[in-house]
Amino acid sequence: MGDAERMAQPPIVETTCFCKVDAGLKTVSGAKRFVPGAKLCLQPDIKPSIHPIGQKPSRGEKKTRNQSPLIPGLPDDLAISCLIRVPRSEHSKLLLVCKRWQLLLSGSYYYSLRKSLGIAEDWLYVIKQDREGKISWNAFDPIHHLWHRLPPIPREYAATRGFGCAVLGGSHLYLFGGEDPLRGLMRRVVYYSARTNKWHWAPHMPRRRHLFGSCVINNCLYVAGGENHGVQGLLRTGEVYDPSKSRWSFISELGQGMIPSMGVVYKGEWYLKGLGENQQVLSEAYQPETDTWHPVHGGIVTGWRSPSTTFNGRFYAVDCTDGCRIRAFDEMSGSWAKHMDSKAHFGSSPALEAVALVPLNGKLCIVRNNLSISLVDVSGFESEAEPNCQDFWENIGGKGQFKTMMTNLWSSLAGRNGLKSHIVHCQVLQA
Repeated sequence: MGDAERMAQPPIVETTCFCKVDAGLKTVSGAKRFVPGAKLCLQPDIKPSIHPIGQKPSRGEKKTRNQSPLIPGLPDDLAISCLIRVPRSEHSKLLLVCKRWQLLLSGSYYYSLRKSLGIAEDWLYVIKQDREGKISWNAFDPIHHLWHRLPPIPREYAATRGFGCAVLGGSHLYLFGGEDPLRGLMRRVVYYSARTNKWHWAPHMPRRRHLFGSCVINNCLYVAGGENHGVQGLLRTGEVYDPSKSRWSFISELGQGMIPSMGVVYKGEWYLKGLGENQQVLSEAYQPETDTWHPVHGGIVTGWRSPSTTFNGRFYAVDCTDGCRIRAFDEMSGSWAKHMDSKAHFGSSPALEAVALVPLNGKLCIVRNNLSISLVDVSGFESEAEPNCQDFWENIGGKGQFKTMMTNLWSSLAGRNGLKSHIVHCQVLQA
């Protein structure tokens, strides 16, 4: 690899040292303990975590009590009270002001305080793949309805297919596994921090796999199934990654090898649905407390279609064929009994196909292949008298706006190959 090619790659930080967060602090008065140079500064304990911090300063760079304040003329606790209220879209600028501001925003206390005060912001992160297999991504700010550029995807995932994507700790987006056109099946794991806006390495997966299922339970990452070497290489094995220990471990095996097509965590269990070696439909659920799998039958999987998610203890799925309709699983009847229709008709082109359903800012967010986005207030499901469902749907746009009828018809005739790119993963990160 030449020097020019090395410089073109995004930096990946090797994280070996981490910062302890005092979750008990509820006010800015405790901030002095976490801001280098403040009076009565205390050295925090160090323990493994998923939250990276910058390298330790050299002796000549160590902070002293004579250091200038965060904001001239203000005590540091009051300065932090001001800085935590800066909108997330401006955080990249704050990092450039001075070293002390950079240290403050790179640590955990700043963002834990924003979260405890209810001012942390959720952004939607969309990962796309174009016709040539190239991976790209963007972040969407749902408050200001703006898209933001991000550091390039690491080289290892620039053209990978069938890789997993999940969020740990609320602000760390992990990419793992998959098949690279040149390197073949991979065990690599990298993650992006929404706080530092950088990529970092994580421990490799024990087994190479792609087209597998993944989920997060109790802030631990689970993977299972997938493909290893063709149809005969369907995997039954599963693994779990604990970020607090920075370690992978094996879990019990699936009943049969499977390529999962959809998965969701519902009432503490991980449900997987996919195809077996003979193209038969398989459905299993994993119980982490007992480390066991069991087959799943009945209405919960019979009427289950992707995209789907759980929100406020309920299981939702969305169908956006010529408009959009959200369905909720009724556990009492064991069927997908309740529906919520947008009553809007936009056509059924691949561009308008719903590819993700995720919770966002207290609502359900529907993302389509053309990057148009809708928010749905599902509180209407709770009322006995069905309200006017259209009042609960909001199109917040995005890069792709809804097309005209003729454009939709052309896109339908062209099929998926007519799309410049399609979405492979959507996640929500908080900062």
